[in-house]
Amino acid sequence: MKTFDCFLDGVATALPPLAISQGEGAAFLKANYEGRLKPSSLKLLARVFAHPSVKSRRFAFDGPAALLGEDPDKRAERFTLWALKLSAEAARGALKKTGLGAGDISGLVVNTCTGYLCPGVSTYLIEELGLKRSVKAYDLVGSGCGGAVPNLQLAGALAGARPGGAVLSVAVEICSCTFQMGDDASLIISNAIFGDGAAAAVVSGKPGGFALVDSVSRFAPEYREDIRFVHRNGQLHNQLSARLPGLAAETAGGLAAELLAANGLTRGDIGHWAVHPGGENVIKAVQARLALADDDMRWTRKVLSELGNMSSATVLFILDEMQREGLRSGELVVLLAFGAGLSAHACLLRKV
Repeated sequence: MKTFDCFLDGVATALPPLAISQGEGAAFLKANYEGRLKPSSLKLLARVFAHPSVKSRRFAFDGPAALLGEDPDKRAERFTLWALKLSAEAARGALKKTGLGAGDISGLVVNTCTGYLCPGVSTYLIEELGLKRSVKAYDLVGSGCGGAVPNLQLAGALAGARPGGAVLSVAVEICSCTFQMGDDASLIISNAIFGDGAAAAVVSGKPGGFALVDSVSRFAPEYREDIRFVHRNGQLHNQLSARLPGLAAETAGGLAAELLAANGLTRGDIGHWAVHPGGENVIKAVQARLALADDDMRWTRKVLSELGNMSSATVLFILDEMQREGLRSGELVVLLAFGAGLSAHACLLRKV
């Protein structure tokens, strides 16, 4: 395996305060859309919201009524408010855990796919956190649910290029800002599994947390239409195909095997797996492809159950859950995330 040039430390998360159970969510949608949806859509809505894989989620609004008639301008305002609020909270948590101050940060990488700002979220964080105005800041868009790993790849490159540098890595998603409803299975399923949240970590050359051993990425643009956002009437609509579980398993599973082979490892050498929860059917397909036990997926399913799919931030929530339970020094962890494109990204970590 490769030498350790960079370390991932101080993983911290942030959530909006409002929690809505699946029962409450289903009741709200039925009450407000029953007259607009076909009977078949209402049956699908009832079925997916009743699925036991998700119990509740957190949302960045005062109440679900905020979604009714929310025009694009109001939605952009809400994204700006909550993206900054949650990313700043997560970033402060990461700095506190590592004992670093704003002046110690030489780089900042922020990724999101659920809203667009120009200038990006990074510039708001520079001001909010009091980072140096000379910080190297980057905003990544378009990576979908897999975006946290490319973020770490860039953060590692920045940290490695400057000895002593520390890079703040932030993934923030306000998935509720892509809410749409109609007679479209993609929208109904999305409304049943996605939630809002942010996560952050520090990447630097200082030993601590996890050594960043290696990472790989794979893109399958031929499957672009199977998982993506599309623009309709100027707003984002999530598009998911029925064959997505199989495609995710094929792409992400093959990528994980490539990562292990490149480092002379077998599946048995990996102590823990942090797999993005694209939904229970996707989890099952990826689990089967990698021949993982239910115990290997317990953190993935725990986060999905309690918080839903928070797009790119989710895999860091899973890593945080692992650390809370306790990991032994030297244990290997694989972060595996996938999303729009179809793209897949995997990162090999070793607990310090």
